Amino acid sequence: MTQTLHHNLTDIDNTILQRLCGALDEHITALAKALDLDISRRFHQFIISGGNPKIGITALNILAKTAAERDLDNHDIQLAAVEAKTHTQQHENQGGNWHFRTRRGNLSGRTPRQSGYIRALLTHDVVFGLGPAGTGKTYLAVAAAVDAIEKHQVERIVLVRPAVEAGEKLGFLPGNLAQKVDPYLRPLYDALYDLMGFDRVTKLLEKGLIEIAPLAYMRGRTLNGAYVILDEAQNTTPEQMKMFLTRIGFGAKAVITGDISQIDLPKHIKSGLKDAREKLQNIDGIYFHVFTSEDIVRHPLVQKIVDAYDNANEE
Repeated sequence: MTQTLHHNLTDIDNTILQRLCGALDEHITALAKALDLDISRRFHQFIISGGNPKIGITALNILAKTAAERDLDNHDIQLAAVEAKTHTQQHENQGGNWHFRTRRGNLSGRTPRQSGYIRALLTHDVVFGLGPAGTGKTYLAVAAAVDAIEKHQVERIVLVRPAVEAGEKLGFLPGNLAQKVDPYLRPLYDALYDLMGFDRVTKLLEKGLIEIAPLAYMRGRTLNGAYVILDEAQNTTPEQMKMFLTRIGFGAKAVITGDISQIDLPKHIKSGLKDAREKLQNIDGIYFHVFTSEDIVRHPLVQKIVDAYDNANEE
């Protein structure tokens, strides 16, 4: 049954309203498409109809706050749609209390599960972040590391990825070792540059206060006073996962992120991430946080793609 709600934004001036709606109401059209709703307006009055028009009202209010500060872009529309779909009073409370400080300002969760993840990263020494691509599990983990080093809670950041696959077969790639592994570590570099700025990251890399390395380089080391992130952990073997987790030293924190629906290991090899979830689930001090497709903050089609693949795998 289709519901229709009216929403008046009479408390905003015409400049903010123009930013909110965009040229020829292009922002409203994009928002309606992202939410699978019909949204029209006459001056300050909006008419929202569809499955759950309350979501449309929430999204409009979110965008109105942003429009009061600056012009909107397509990224703002998509993020408002995601936040509105998962909006609860609990999310508001969590979002106000749990955040990271970065050069981009205070970074808080866009969804309740993102807020819960931030809370876990701030209150636990070992956190596993599991879920599909685009949920922010790696970006927020890097933000936690940046926040910790800026507050002098840790001495350095160590970012780790299994290179190519669990066997780390890099020999066929051209170039020296750094050139071989860099493409696989690029998402971690990108997150750092976004959160700290290119110049600061470069200086910390030169001083050894930020280290980005393939997983094989962790063997035999003890990481004291470090914030350690293992990304793409679904492509580790159980032996590699155990090796990584036993590197954690005094004053260290560790975050392990991965998507168990995108395992690149040979079929006869069990994922270290799956294995760790089974063996470590009930250990005090280790927190497992699971995201769903609702938390994806990329193009709205990504959520539909993830859901389609998950449904196909269940059949």
